[in-house]
Amino acid sequence: MVTALNVYLVTNGNGKEAVEFYKDAFNAEITNLMFWKDGVPDCPKDREDLVMNAQMEFNGIRLQLSDENPDFEYKAGGNMSAALIVDSIEEAQELYAKLTVNAQEIVMELQEMFWSPAYANFIDQFGIMWQINTELAN
Repeated sequence: MVTALNVYLVTNGNGKEAVEFYKDAFNAEITNLMFWKDGVPDCPKDREDLVMNAQMEFNGIRLQLSDENPDFEYKAGGNMSAALIVDSIEEAQELYAKLTVNAQEIVMELQEMFWSPAYANFIDQFGIMWQINTELAN
């Protein structure tokens, strides 16, 4: 089942500053903060402190943020996506199959990542950037 639909912000190399800014602006609690050096083997020195994923919560809302991968072009104004949080791999597969029909671009196929057993990133047929992230119950 889908457990949440979150806003996901993408910053242009200033993710650490953005995390602090939004934390203060919303009086949010940082619930996860992971840098490239934490998850990318042999991470280049110039990317070590880029934010891979930050999660903040306030008033029952989860705000997620990361720095743009320097291998991709940062696009101001197009730096938001809808992030679906699901609680099973099967649900992730089902939503991925439905939402990618006539997709404009598959950025990342549905796959296991070190933070999620099933993650995908794509632009649907209407030009909307989506992420699917699976969070299994412990």
